[in-house]
Amino acid sequence: MNETLTLWLLWIGIAVDLVVRAVAVVIIPRNRKPTAGMAWLLAVFFIPYIGILLFLLIGNPKLPRKRRKIQDSVNTAIEQAVDNLPKQDLEFSGPKWFESLVVLNERLGAMPILGGNEARLMSDYNDTLIAMADEIDAATTYVYVESYIISFDSATAPIFEAMERAVDRGLTVHVLLDHWASLRRTGYRRTIAKLDSIGVRWELMLPLQPLKGKFQRPDLRNHRKLLIVDGLVGFLGSQNIIDRGYNTRANRRRGLKWKELVARLEGPVVGEMEAIFLTDWYSETGENLLNDIDVVDPNPDRGDLACQIVPSGPGFEGENNLRLFLGLLYGAQKRIVITSPYFVPDESLLYAVTTAVLRGVPVDLFVSEIGDQALVFHAQRSYYEQLLRAGVRIFLYPAPYILHSKFFTIDDDVAVIGSSNMDMRSFGLNLEVSLLVKGTSFVDDMRNIEDEYREVSRELTLEEWLEQPLRSTVLDNLARLTSALQ
Repeated sequence: MNETLTLWLLWIGIAVDLVVRAVAVVIIPRNRKPTAGMAWLLAVFFIPYIGILLFLLIGNPKLPRKRRKIQDSVNTAIEQAVDNLPKQDLEFSGPKWFESLVVLNERLGAMPILGGNEARLMSDYNDTLIAMADEIDAATTYVYVESYIISFDSATAPIFEAMERAVDRGLTVHVLLDHWASLRRTGYRRTIAKLDSIGVRWELMLPLQPLKGKFQRPDLRNHRKLLIVDGLVGFLGSQNIIDRGYNTRANRRRGLKWKELVARLEGPVVGEMEAIFLTDWYSETGENLLNDIDVVDPNPDRGDLACQIVPSGPGFEGENNLRLFLGLLYGAQKRIVITSPYFVPDESLLYAVTTAVLRGVPVDLFVSEIGDQALVFHAQRSYYEQLLRAGVRIFLYPAPYILHSKFFTIDDDVAVIGSSNMDMRSFGLNLEVSLLVKGTSFVDDMRNIEDEYREVSRELTLEEWLEQPLRSTVLDNLARLTSALQ
């Protein structure tokens, strides 16, 4: 009897296993990139219980249906808000591919390109925090702060103090911070208490609060970094509002320091930045302030830069940032320089980069010599040999710095800066914001930053890379497989 029962249980187990695998083959690849689908199938087939659990937890790369409906209404609201922006008929002296790229971006993210902007790059970490605080102190109407990570510490205290003074002056101060990213930082409760005590209106982005009915895939995050003052001045880039060592014991032990790049902007494009902030506020609170946008600039011709904001994230149908990057890489004719802390390309991006070199366009890639996230760092390393063999020059920014800047330049007069890394997470899972800029002066300033990076960095050669021990190669390749789990 026991043997019969055991046999039946064995056959039932085999049948269930086969059914699970068959269902996985049908469900997992649907509307998913082949690389991501294959990675998930491998996980389910080789580590079935863990793989299924992970897929149920993080297998859906979209926001919950309720939030997607909000995003749909937000996209409509963006289009309506754009109607309030100054209409401009810009004449581009550049190539046709750039004009078509601008059209692509507007169709994807609703934002037009606007002229008459001025931008200044800021690369010193603490000076940028002070500049933000000074701008908040100069505010006369309102302040909007949005950051993936916000932490109250000695480095960021001037920003909190400036926000408190703004509230005391009777100004409206709205603050958005990503829940999971900020929660994991030392002093989170102190930060929330400080926001409460100074009287700003603050909200968590993409909160993981199932008891309050707020839950989605845990690694869908809002990675944007924006500061808007009075609709006239904006800050956008890679820097979070936190000490440059990120306040962790492990980072202090390693002596890690983050290297960032932020653009301070004036002109009509700040209105587009404001629209992005208010759509995120609407998504989190249900409070629609988009109709309150006032982008009438008393001096609209502040500079000679044409700028376009490109939002992206799981609320959009397409991977807006990836499409932008691909368009730029295929349009480049003279030179491409990429700076990214996490360069883990999908096949399309890898082909675009290596194809550029084969077309005769030099490509330089700046990355950190060391990493702060082991899986991502090793996944990135797994692409080095292929890139080097294609002719891409790789420059390693030296320890103890984490090169966290996110920008790249195309030819002589086109550049992108923002919050987006060049990895599959930023393309498919994170809410990001990028700024497309056309202007020789801005690219010249970026070239100066790149020259500074090149001066202190070490160029990685193919000969050096091929001497990597086997254990490193194995670890890199395993990490590469996990990067496709979307």
